[in-house]
Amino acid sequence: MAETAEYRRLGDTLMISSDDEGPAPHDNVGKYDPTLDKGSYFRDGKRKIDFVLVYEDKVEKPEKKKTADPADKKRKLSEDERKEIWRQKFLKNLKKAGLDMEEEVVQGEKKMIFYIKLSAPWDVLCVYAEDLSMRAPLQAHPNPSSNWSGKILETLRIPNIMDQEVPNTPLDYYTCTFKRSKLDRFLGNENHDTYFSSTQRSRVVWEILSTSAYGKRKRAEIGIERLLEEGVYEAAFPLHDGPYEKPKHYVSDECLNPRQILQEYWARWGKWYKYQPLDHIRDYFGEKIGIYFAWLGFYTAWLLPSSIVGLLVFMYGLFSMGANTPANELCDPSNDFMMCPRCDEHIGCQYWNLSDVCLYTKIGYLFDHPGTVFYAVFMSFWAVTFLEYWKRKNASLAHHWDCLEFEEEEERPRPQYTVLCPTYEKNPITGIKEPYFPERDRLPRIISGAAAIIIMIVLVLIFIIAVIMYRVLVSIPLFQSKAFRPRAEMIASMTSAVVNLILIMVLSKVYEKLAYKLTQWEMHRTQTEFEDQLTFKVFIFQFVNFYSSIFYIGFFKGRFVGYPGHYNTLFGLRNEECNQAGCLVELAQQLGVIMIGKQVINNAQEILVPKLKAWLHQRKLGSGKNVEKARWEEDYELIENEGLFQEYLEMVLQFGFITIFVAAFPLAPLFALMNNWIEIRLDAQKFVTETRRPVAERAQDIGVWFSILDGLAQLAVISNAFLIAFTSEFLPRLLYKYQYNWDLTGYTNFTLAFSPNGTMRHECRYRDFRDKDGKYTMFFWHLIAIRLAFVIVFEHVVFGICRLIDVLVPDVPEVLELKIKRERYLAKQALADTDAIMVLARRDEEEPEDKNGQDTLQVPQDPV
Repeated sequence: MAETAEYRRLGDTLMISSDDEGPAPHDNVGKYDPTLDKGSYFRDGKRKIDFVLVYEDKVEKPEKKKTADPADKKRKLSEDERKEIWRQKFLKNLKKAGLDMEEEVVQGEKKMIFYIKLSAPWDVLCVYAEDLSMRAPLQAHPNPSSNWSGKILETLRIPNIMDQEVPNTPLDYYTCTFKRSKLDRFLGNENHDTYFSSTQRSRVVWEILSTSAYGKRKRAEIGIERLLEEGVYEAAFPLHDGPYEKPKHYVSDECLNPRQILQEYWARWGKWYKYQPLDHIRDYFGEKIGIYFAWLGFYTAWLLPSSIVGLLVFMYGLFSMGANTPANELCDPSNDFMMCPRCDEHIGCQYWNLSDVCLYTKIGYLFDHPGTVFYAVFMSFWAVTFLEYWKRKNASLAHHWDCLEFEEEEERPRPQYTVLCPTYEKNPITGIKEPYFPERDRLPRIISGAAAIIIMIVLVLIFIIAVIMYRVLVSIPLFQSKAFRPRAEMIASMTSAVVNLILIMVLSKVYEKLAYKLTQWEMHRTQTEFEDQLTFKVFIFQFVNFYSSIFYIGFFKGRFVGYPGHYNTLFGLRNEECNQAGCLVELAQQLGVIMIGKQVINNAQEILVPKLKAWLHQRKLGSGKNVEKARWEEDYELIENEGLFQEYLEMVLQFGFITIFVAAFPLAPLFALMNNWIEIRLDAQKFVTETRRPVAERAQDIGVWFSILDGLAQLAVISNAFLIAFTSEFLPRLLYKYQYNWDLTGYTNFTLAFSPNGTMRHECRYRDFRDKDGKYTMFFWHLIAIRLAFVIVFEHVVFGICRLIDVLVPDVPEVLELKIKRERYLAKQALADTDAIMVLARRDEEEPEDKNGQDTLQVPQDPV
């Protein structure tokens, strides 16, 4: 772009509403006034810019540019002509819907960029506010907040370094559904410029953009999303509320715009240990993004105690390592245990001494000792308790943010669903006819989607088998080498884990795009249903993708090896067996590589990819750094916001890692905690400074993600029971103590069987409970019985206590239930007798405690 951007007005305002008024007088001296940000208004300084559409064209004089005649059907239209016709018709329909428009053009060296500024007049806002069932304020009241950590620190008289005073905290309101006929009874109705918030205004315009046609409705040529896919428009976004950098001259914090407050008190790295300003996040980005950050902060806070306990369990293993009798026996040079080759003798594999894996066995004790059993039980209770208390927190937030019954009462059909449905049916709840897609037509589509999932899962399993074969093939030459023999298993395991991680990340990207297309094709009615189905599809695949190799090592590897002279094979290769430190150690290694590697890759992507995308986008636009730009230009140079799906998926997969396999890797919650401290700031930076402002969406909870988390918590109990019983050395050592020697003397020799006569060139040892004929010993059968009994007892005890926790901890706090009932009563009376409501509300404020001395509802906040 040239050093000075040239602005040329190509046409006058497309529509001007007759009742426009100037910005309301600025009454609140010393506070931020949105009307002072002239970059967010039309040229007249009165109408607020609610949305911006952007398209690009080559440098060409508009007056000489040929416009295709839609009536000329003899000549086939070019791609550019077709896009121009669609744009004209789309803008015409937006004008019919009542939107005001204004066009700005920035001409550069390579292209012209057209900015269509959209504004919703007061009448349009009122019509759609009622149609979208927006909430209208009846009475403002203070927004008290407290948190459990603050109360504990206050009781202990310890300064709370996590607390911070954030300016311009949004007020809380008693509300009811917006009705135009009762407008005079709503708080602030006299000021048309500020009555609707910027998030509400952008929601209204987005609804119009999503349902306006640009072609034939029978061809589904409807909505801005299709136009963006077709390249008719390059972008569509609401504007940020000004810059995020603080002014160079002194300005009080109360005068900062909402974006600057979020940057100063939330997104900066220096605020990593502070409470998140959840009300400010919700006020700027909407409830859906607000609930995500509330959940992420709550989850991260709960990781702190589990990390401390996990670290203590690991330290116990570290300090008690010297008392590990089996490892000391194995490392004793006087004990000569000649082991059978790890692969067939005829391909050159050598006999080896058990002391070669001395160091590996000692390290293995860190992840396989009695403390891990306690930690597995602890984490099972932790997961269930975390989810129960999140339900309470979620209920408080949903009530506080006025979206407690959003999904049941207010959510409307998706715009894409509305325009593509072939028929109309009466809604059994509202009695209003609305678009309907027959279930008999949806069922074949859902079956096709399920088939696609199965095919992709089979593909993952094929890759898992390929990784197993890679590990076997790599280990053969390593065992043949005397120099690499002590570290052969570690090298083979680590390299295969890295290869597996690369395959996982590649398959993830491919399937997510496929799942999105399939879910669109299935025609789900509401946005919540659409996102739940998409989430379920992707998670099922990602569960298999990320966890299949870990499940293989934890529950299948080394189970089907056979014994000397009778080894089992797969594709001509001998089946893998666990190393001498046990499969639990290899499981910890695989888990560490995949979990930590995935976190490092994701964080690197979140740091580098947005900056790379922004640099490429700015280079494509040819914009100069020293050029003064308008607000819409600056926002267009930011990258597109990709939503919360990837953020939730990353955290839920992490939750699976730290619960399902925690018996093998007690440090997993600590790594998750450190990652999440970084993750919150990265996400905050991304939303505030690097991406365009998303359209604010309402939500009352985290959706189907909670059901997935609950399923993972249940699966974790079963998984840890089987890991301890069948993969860990805990039960074999316990039985040996009981039957033979309490100090485990001779345990190493006891676990090594002799090769049957005539099966090997030399007599050698292998790990199993068999006699010299290859038959299982009685100790083996006793051990099987104890393992099965342990699984049954473990599951019943843990599930029983978890169920008790579920019963004892109500989903909705009692104080909140009373408040909800009270506000429902107020809402019913609101439109009938507003004066009476105001009296009741004032009386409530004058009585901060109820008759039982209980405080009024305090909405908790989470650290980080």
